[in-house]
Amino acid sequence: MINEHFKAMLNGKSIIRELSEYATARGQEIGYENVFDFSLGNPSVPTTQDYTDAVIKLHQEENPMALHGYSPSLGNTEVRGIVADSLNRRFGMNYETKHIFMTSGAAGALAHAIRCVTKPGDEVLTFAPYFPEYNPYVNETGAVLKVVPANTTNFQVNFEKFEEMLTDKVAAVLINTPNNPSGAVYSTETIEKMADLMRRKQEEYGHDIFLISDEPYREIIFEGVDAPYVTKYYDNSISCYSFSKSLSLPGERIGYVAVNPKATDADIIAVMCGQISRGIGHNCPSSTVQQAVAKVIDETSDLSVYETNMNLLYDALTRIGFEVVKPGGTFYIFPKALEADANAFSMKAKEYDLILVPADNFGCPGYFRMAYCIDTEKVERAIPVLEKFAREVYGKKF
Repeated sequence: MINEHFKAMLNGKSIIRELSEYATARGQEIGYENVFDFSLGNPSVPTTQDYTDAVIKLHQEENPMALHGYSPSLGNTEVRGIVADSLNRRFGMNYETKHIFMTSGAAGALAHAIRCVTKPGDEVLTFAPYFPEYNPYVNETGAVLKVVPANTTNFQVNFEKFEEMLTDKVAAVLINTPNNPSGAVYSTETIEKMADLMRRKQEEYGHDIFLISDEPYREIIFEGVDAPYVTKYYDNSISCYSFSKSLSLPGERIGYVAVNPKATDADIIAVMCGQISRGIGHNCPSSTVQQAVAKVIDETSDLSVYETNMNLLYDALTRIGFEVVKPGGTFYIFPKALEADANAFSMKAKEYDLILVPADNFGCPGYFRMAYCIDTEKVERAIPVLEKFAREVYGKKF
């Protein structure tokens, strides 16, 4: 007999994937260049030449068994040390090799981190708007995801609701900064206030509350934006990172868990991750890719196009009459729809071949997400279409 739980999940397909598939099919009809697809957060800039050269050199010169064999269960030991050294140089931390666990992307990092610090029945808090996949990431562990309502003024933390929901049932708080879908970056003031509250609650309840920081967009920060390294501000913290966006390597599935050396049981959490892998089969990412990213550990792709695209869209959206908070990073922008029902809004936009993602599943009804990781030329061509849509359907004058 098949598992009815996972069968039932088939009825909850990702709206992002559904819209992306629609855009692909529509592109086959009219030419994809004529579909303004803002659905999927797939990096649009190439990886660095240094990364490509590193992969080629490894294949030419490395011992095939070292290159293609299983890595240790915690990841390539040398690579873990290189990751720790990089974080220490960049952020003034004191990581050691033992605090790093290599994973298959940020999703793999979260899969391990959540299991390390929760047990079935525990609550994990996150903040709207949030990445919808947090629901299965958390709930499939046996813990329960609870969502703090959004602060739509600036998409920083809604502290009144956060304190109300931070009960003794909470074992972990899951944050995503820079944020998918809002593009907001939590400020130093926000992180310090969050850390102070969590420390007080730890003392009050007499148990650890871990801060899990999901950071795949950590390197996509726009000019002048305050973007603190979260782990520096709270001892019981775990950083979950991916090279998918920084090096434009989403298909290579490579990331890591970094445990704050001051955290409770910091010296054994990475080892615990290795044991967790035995149960979920989410272990031993590609040996080749581990070694290749280590060769370019402090590099990123040319990410400047994302800020260019953001400014073009922000200026256009505000001119048209959308309410929108200016992103501080990522490659997403998160306007309020021109009607209360963002799903209806997005369906109407499809008639103009504008593919916009309604945000009900992000915990923010009435908003929609645009992933502007596309060519700037296409962003520029999309703006007159947005204008036409807003004018013809909603009577906007600008």
